[in-house]
Amino acid sequence: MKNVLFAWIGANDLNSAKNDGAEGLGPIGQAVTKRLFDDVVLLSNYPRSTTSPYIDWLSGKTAGTIDLRQADLKGNPTDYRAIYENAKEQVQQYLNKVKSPAQLTFHLSPGTPAMATVWVVLANSLFDARLIQSSPQRGVEDVELPFDIAVDYLPKLLKRNERKVARLFSQDLTPGGFEEIIYQSPAMISLIGKARMVAPHPVPVLIEGESGTGKEALAKAIHTTSLRKGRFVAINCGAIPADLFESELFGYKKGAFTSATTDKSGYIEEASGGTLFLDEIGEMPLRIQVKLLRLLQEESYFRVGDSVERKADIRIISATNRNLMQEVASGTFREDLFHRLAVAIVKVPALREREGDIGLLVDHLLAAANNKLATSNTGKQRQLSAAARAILLKHSWPGNVRELQNTLLRAVIWSADEMIDGESMQDALLPTLPKASSENPILDRPLDDQFDLDSLIAEVARHYIGRAIEQTGGNKKRAAEKLNFKSYQRLDNWLKKYQA
Repeated sequence: MKNVLFAWIGANDLNSAKNDGAEGLGPIGQAVTKRLFDDVVLLSNYPRSTTSPYIDWLSGKTAGTIDLRQADLKGNPTDYRAIYENAKEQVQQYLNKVKSPAQLTFHLSPGTPAMATVWVVLANSLFDARLIQSSPQRGVEDVELPFDIAVDYLPKLLKRNERKVARLFSQDLTPGGFEEIIYQSPAMISLIGKARMVAPHPVPVLIEGESGTGKEALAKAIHTTSLRKGRFVAINCGAIPADLFESELFGYKKGAFTSATTDKSGYIEEASGGTLFLDEIGEMPLRIQVKLLRLLQEESYFRVGDSVERKADIRIISATNRNLMQEVASGTFREDLFHRLAVAIVKVPALREREGDIGLLVDHLLAAANNKLATSNTGKQRQLSAAARAILLKHSWPGNVRELQNTLLRAVIWSADEMIDGESMQDALLPTLPKASSENPILDRPLDDQFDLDSLIAEVARHYIGRAIEQTGGNKKRAAEKLNFKSYQRLDNWLKKYQA
């Protein structure tokens, strides 16, 4: 594993080179002479003419490779947003380039206090990194901020302010990607937090969730935030005929089959340098699963009918509304491929599980529907009556966000008045279809030698406790309320009893 140091170049570092270290090596010079780093990535808001002599001088102090990255801070080295965007981008670009595990170290001493603050934020949010500081008196030392004490305190503080913090993080700091996703619920805050953490790392991601929950939107956000320069190419595995799947995915050579009159690239080449999104991966035929597994293992592939091996520079994000572990057990999905795809697993909650999000989505999607239909509606902006909004908030939304979006579109199209009333909204809703199941999986189990009532009760308890904890972002008090427990102490007792 490579050891890599990230640091902003500061005035003390530049001065150390001018006098050849006679008055001290400077923070960065101290770090590279006292510790071994394979790569040293230096961020600079100084002109190259100013930093070039320093880089030449520092090269004689370390065996590591020095990589100078220019950062445009618009002349303001205390601009938190600009510092954040530049530092985050450079770390992500490094991780995407090396494509292998790296031990990151962020140096707090060089540069401005704002630069040090941003390193602390990045090390405790997006990246798994060590923090160091240095001084002439104490030398180079690890920074152990009191996060061991804050393990108990900070989560409680953050959860009290989680909506405020989430908005600040997504709107003020994050460049592109996740701000397109509308949310404030604890379940989504937890999901987006995990997605942010995995986005910079070039590993496969498996997104689980019911149909219509927004899995593709999340995949696009991960791609955008990863800073991969190539395209985001999305394919629906269930929409490609089985006999065409291989040629569509890998491409083909002229003459490979009767209709192959020219060479043709596949989706993998189209996504080169970017992300290939495989929606409904559970629909992929088994014979193609074998070829996809080889692609992930070897990072190379062949076009159909071609003997030339091609390198694959893609990140794969896959999505499913199925339980792939059950598919593996039934033999319809390869276990080895599952483990290759599921390096990072994130689950998008159903809309009914997103406490407080429906109202936000209604406002956002209604505005989008009004804009989309502005011409045909002669510019009139439809609004919701209190009765119409109440209907939307109470609906179970089995089709999730997609169903909500289409319902609002229908309501805007069909409403003759600017105010959509309750009756019009009820007409726009689709009828809720009953589940096509003839037996209850809990109540109708056979009373045979395998039946165990204690295990069954424990299974039900773990299921609902887990859902309550997930939907409330780990807030035990609110989770207890969802379970209709009178106190969260009872929830603690159940957690211990059923090991949920």
